[in-house]
Amino acid sequence: MPSYPPPSSFVPSILTLLKSCKSRIQLHLVHARIIQIGLEQDHFLISNLISLCHSLAAPLSYSTSIFNQISKPSTFLWNTLLKGYSQKSRSVDIISLFVRMIREKGVPDQYTLPLVIKACSSELNLRQGKSIHGFVFKSGVDDDVFVGTSLVDLYGKCKEVGSARKVFDEMSDRNVVTWTAMVVGYLNVGDLVQGKKVFDLMPERNVVSWNALICGLVKIGNLNGARKLFDEMPDKNVVSYTTMIDGYAKAGDMASARFLFDEATHKDIVVWSALVSGYAQNGQPNESLKIYIEMTSRNVKPDKFTIVSLMSACSQLGNLELAKTVDSILSRSEIDVRQPYVTAALIDMNAKCGNMDRAEKLFEELPNRDLITYSSMIQGFSMHGHGKLAVNLFNRMISEGLTPDEVAFTVILTACSHAGLVEEGWHYFESMQNVYSIVPSPDHYSCMVDLLSRTGQLKAAYELLKSMPGEPHAGAWGALLGACNRHCDVELGELVANHILEFEPQNAGNYVLLSNIYAAAGRWLDVFLVRNKMKERGVRKIPGRSWI
Repeated sequence: MPSYPPPSSFVPSILTLLKSCKSRIQLHLVHARIIQIGLEQDHFLISNLISLCHSLAAPLSYSTSIFNQISKPSTFLWNTLLKGYSQKSRSVDIISLFVRMIREKGVPDQYTLPLVIKACSSELNLRQGKSIHGFVFKSGVDDDVFVGTSLVDLYGKCKEVGSARKVFDEMSDRNVVTWTAMVVGYLNVGDLVQGKKVFDLMPERNVVSWNALICGLVKIGNLNGARKLFDEMPDKNVVSYTTMIDGYAKAGDMASARFLFDEATHKDIVVWSALVSGYAQNGQPNESLKIYIEMTSRNVKPDKFTIVSLMSACSQLGNLELAKTVDSILSRSEIDVRQPYVTAALIDMNAKCGNMDRAEKLFEELPNRDLITYSSMIQGFSMHGHGKLAVNLFNRMISEGLTPDEVAFTVILTACSHAGLVEEGWHYFESMQNVYSIVPSPDHYSCMVDLLSRTGQLKAAYELLKSMPGEPHAGAWGALLGACNRHCDVELGELVANHILEFEPQNAGNYVLLSNIYAAAGRWLDVFLVRNKMKERGVRKIPGRSWI
């Protein structure tokens, strides 16, 4: 009878085939060959096969099915599968696979545990993390620098900074990642002093260490400290610039944000997006649009965050043609419009730009509608003169079980004000206090004052202003003063003007309104006195201009 070579003799040639695989079809052919030869229990060969599955983006179910055929998988094999899960799966699945490993008598080592601890960190699963900390001692790998670093990171992210420091102090060997994790742990609980102390004690620092401390300072609003560190950095990367640009943008300092943006030698999509977003957030939609155009002219492909910021800029401009263009760009992109915050931004843009049909279609197609999307639609109806529709939609929102917050009440009260719906306005103003236990803010009072003023109920508006628990802001007084001018109420106009001129002594519009009130009543001496006061205080009325 002919003699056949043992299966093990085929291992080198199979390994060569695995290394040459470039597609999943080739992967499947090699897998079939392994089974045909009878090498499906060869741990080394199977570990290479599973690694190839992950590198070729094969489904995890496929690599798991290969693993499941192994009768007694080694720790190395378990680690190979876990590594694939850590790259492609949810953290909860990684933890479940580890639990299965323990249940099937697998032995975790210094390569297993960091993968699982990292999964716990991602989920902020402190309870599971503490259990795995117990396995660290049982496995005898508590001196391993990667295991220790993972534990410091876990406790730091879960705000158990005392436990993180205990692990840190007990480590005999630490690397730059360990030190950085400890710095981040302190910053995560707002302890900047201790975080800076650890940073200063670091035997070596890399760009990640510097960025971690800068990010912590930015988060607590210490931009001066962050900028000082930024300037001291020996090497800066794109993350360094993005962190500072984003920090300045959130603080409203777009001049500094733009300066750093121009200084950055390398600009990726995240840096561009930070600037586009910053201008949109700070009420400079035209600048936001200019940056977006410049970005695309340099062949930088926008991501979902850039597009959402661009939609915010369009919402502020109220430009329908521009909104249609952005809508078209989004439809041609690979961005998933079904993502809640993308859809919400799209609804808001179309609603504020007057394309209510498109906004309504998107709104009704949503599987789940939240306060943000409802408020966007209500505001859209309000802006375009559909007060009754806005009220109906607000009532529908409540009937669907959503509880309105302060912002939602501001939106509906504004809608009532624009449409002159006094009865509805009073109803919502009272229900926010009596039903939802929300204390009205100055903005809510201003909406009601504006509503009453628009409908000629000046005395009621004045009494409401006086009943406010805090000092009314100038906007509320201004709305009432404008109404006094329209309704020629000289007596109340004088009272209101005296209040508002204390708040805004340099606002020319208030003087002009009072002057017009006097002029309508034929009190020319008072007109002269008001205008003379403007000259004494150096207040000048800037002439109005029409776009037409």
